[in-house]
Amino acid sequence: MEKRTSRKSSRERLSELINMLREEIVTGKRPIGDYLPAEKTLAEDYNLSNQSVRKGLETLVAEGLIEKIPRVGTKVIGLHDDSIPTVKLGFHSSVTGEADMHRLLELFQQTNPHIRVLAVPTASNNYSYIRDYLANGMLDVVMMNYTNFQEFMENDAAGLLEPQERNPDLYPILSDAFMADGRQLVQPFIFSPLILCYNREHFREAQLSEPDSSWQWKDLIEASSKLAIPNERLGFHCDLYSMNRWPLLLLQHGGKFERQEDGRLKLAGTRMMDALRYCGEMKQHIPSLRDGSVTGESELFLAKGKVSMIMTSYFYLNYLLGEHLSFDVAPVPHLGTPMTMLLNTGLAVNRKSQVKEASVTLVEFLTSYQAQLFVRQHTYSLPARKAAAEYVGEEKRYRPTRFSLFRETIPSFRYFTDLNISASELSRINQELKLYWAGLETEEALCSQIEESYTAVSPV
Repeated sequence: MEKRTSRKSSRERLSELINMLREEIVTGKRPIGDYLPAEKTLAEDYNLSNQSVRKGLETLVAEGLIEKIPRVGTKVIGLHDDSIPTVKLGFHSSVTGEADMHRLLELFQQTNPHIRVLAVPTASNNYSYIRDYLANGMLDVVMMNYTNFQEFMENDAAGLLEPQERNPDLYPILSDAFMADGRQLVQPFIFSPLILCYNREHFREAQLSEPDSSWQWKDLIEASSKLAIPNERLGFHCDLYSMNRWPLLLLQHGGKFERQEDGRLKLAGTRMMDALRYCGEMKQHIPSLRDGSVTGESELFLAKGKVSMIMTSYFYLNYLLGEHLSFDVAPVPHLGTPMTMLLNTGLAVNRKSQVKEASVTLVEFLTSYQAQLFVRQHTYSLPARKAAAEYVGEEKRYRPTRFSLFRETIPSFRYFTDLNISASELSRINQELKLYWAGLETEEALCSQIEESYTAVSPV
């Protein structure tokens, strides 16, 4: 195993170790009766002290997953108290910070001591990964985003999801997205539109007006060139070619993917091809734009003063927690009509769960006012519960002055499916577009690949 040499703190590396071992035990990768590697080995692999590893293993001992046998080793025993229902909650590791999940679950345990929750950070939010975990009973509750849900619908996997009661206290635009055949299959948890985030000091120094809802992309391009300082900082930075970013420009163009008579996508000579061409031209319009950003990179650059503006989400603002930075937010630029892309994450209950009642109790708690207000007060993520998201009162940390701008921009929220495209088509087209935008594929080849190679899949 490769030793961890990243810039992560020891606390983050310890959390990574605990989560990895927990997931491997719960999913059977480390079966009951197996022995874990020696503490010294784990310490070396994760660049931790023996004392830290020992403390981490005590967490798994307390959860009933392992036991320490003196002079023998650490043995996997699995969950042993059948009298207490154990809900296995699967969530992508990024949500640990986006919703302060571990402290949130501690609150649940305080009010529901009769239910044990086993938090299982999943290694992927890929549809097939989540589907297999549900189908095999490895998870009772799982977080899934809107794209995951669309993939479940497209692959006739809705039968794995337990219908839930629609919650009138959650934003309707979020709940509607997780409905199928009149049933609420996923309960909204947190959400975010794409937004612009910027360093206020940089704007003051350059004597520029701060971004507002009137900004179009040409305004951002002009401001970016004035804010950039050669060899010192960028004017603007974002991973524009991420699947959660580039559909925004297509949505703002106002077009939809057209289809041929047999249902396959049509691209050549369409308005959508014009929009894709425009995305590629953004490289020339914004010389400082970079490709292939890693998660949180734009936010790190902003925190270090190496960039003045970034396109991000409320989720990713959490990378700025604790940073000494005067930043604010604004709506994303547009092309004449204000419009932004909506990211939506919810909670699904496994229809095959053996602890379904306890699973529903957990979901009800996580969407309660108490839990949702906790998310609002301790993170920058937006809770799905309207009263919590729009909370006005004492703040526990620095909050941008325009934090509540999302309330006024709700009419501009759009999902990628508004482009008349399915989740599977989005994923497959994304690969071709990366080649096209990198100059490794011609427009003719792009159109040919998309129009001739892909079997039609109608959006849900």
